[in-house]
Amino acid sequence: MIDFRPNRRRFAATALGLAGLAALPAPLRAAAIDTSGLKPITTGIKPIDAAERAGRIARAQALMAKAGMAAIILEPGASLDYFTGVQWWRSERVTAAIIPASGEPIIVTPFFEEPSIRQSLGIPAGVRVWQEDEDPLALLAAGLTERGAARAQIGIEESVRFFISDGLATRLPGARMVSANAVVRACRLVKTPAEIALMQAANDVMLAALRWIHPRIEAGMKPADIAALIDSAVTALGGKSTGSGVLLGEASAYPHGSRNPQQVRTGEVVLLDCTCEVGGYAADISRSFVFSRAPDEVRRVWDIVAQGQQVAQAAATLGTPAGRVDDAVRRFYESRGFGPRYQLPGLSHRTGHGIGMDVHEPVNLVHGEMTPLAPGMCFSNEPGLYLPGRFGIRLEDCFHMTETGPQWFTQPSPSLEAPFG
Repeated sequence: MIDFRPNRRRFAATALGLAGLAALPAPLRAAAIDTSGLKPITTGIKPIDAAERAGRIARAQALMAKAGMAAIILEPGASLDYFTGVQWWRSERVTAAIIPASGEPIIVTPFFEEPSIRQSLGIPAGVRVWQEDEDPLALLAAGLTERGAARAQIGIEESVRFFISDGLATRLPGARMVSANAVVRACRLVKTPAEIALMQAANDVMLAALRWIHPRIEAGMKPADIAALIDSAVTALGGKSTGSGVLLGEASAYPHGSRNPQQVRTGEVVLLDCTCEVGGYAADISRSFVFSRAPDEVRRVWDIVAQGQQVAQAAATLGTPAGRVDDAVRRFYESRGFGPRYQLPGLSHRTGHGIGMDVHEPVNLVHGEMTPLAPGMCFSNEPGLYLPGRFGIRLEDCFHMTETGPQWFTQPSPSLEAPFG
């Protein structure tokens, strides 16, 4: 059994104690935590380089030719970063990229943002700027016309805002706006060894952070206290924390939590669902355990969920439609008295989701998804069980498909008493 007895010396560097720590705003709370015993473990990682991005552009252009598209349009977000290296945000001021089926890409951005855009631009590309009193969509339309797309199919990446696609359709009446999924999804769905390596680094950081915070959890802690520990540990280990979901007691029965007040109590579930990034690539790990002695019912459900993870992994064979993994888990859970299907008590969400630059990206391990599993695809494996009004258990590790089948990024939790191995 794990010794969860409080040890206030863990916060000795601040002399604040538990109550003082909880009273701080989140940024100060994280800064007050002593992580001096942690060192970065990401110093040897290799970021995505120009050659990798050149290969992505070439792959996209080949797919555009096959799909009959003359160009695709991207806005700031993971896909823009994926193809160009440009890391930016969305606002009313349009920044967008044209990736043509042939020729050099074009980046359109406000005049005063050009120097910042060029700092992260990772491919050869023309940068076209617009002034505050000018029309950025006219500039995009002109670029598309130069690249031969004025009377052709133009692929719109699925997250591009409507006013941009609609504005281009108005300015280029001879063009046809279509989904760019056949290009963008096809590129991003299958990860290269360089991407897999960054995801492995992110998972290593996430698991090390959770392992570090585990013995530091104390009775009376609130979700924000635990999240501050996690975020601080991730940062100290060389990662970027992107979300620390902490569900305590009954809140663990609701996959994305509850607004009701929560605190760590003896004999109740602590569910941690945490994400981080390294080099722009994500990790997503969940662990469920009990503060002090676990009730028998919690132990029974935990054991079934641990088996559910293995059922999912065994079903994830090359060529199998992704949805069949979810089907296998539901058959197993129904044989144990849960469900049926998505009904509660049981598994009310999909068994897993795609993961890469985004924590959630296509395709999902969900009933009906027919995309066959192939080498380079990456997923979460998280077949939780939820008992409304009582508790929930979620165990989550990510895996990637190899030439010989699925391979874990992190090893699943070995036991309720040793959730982090």
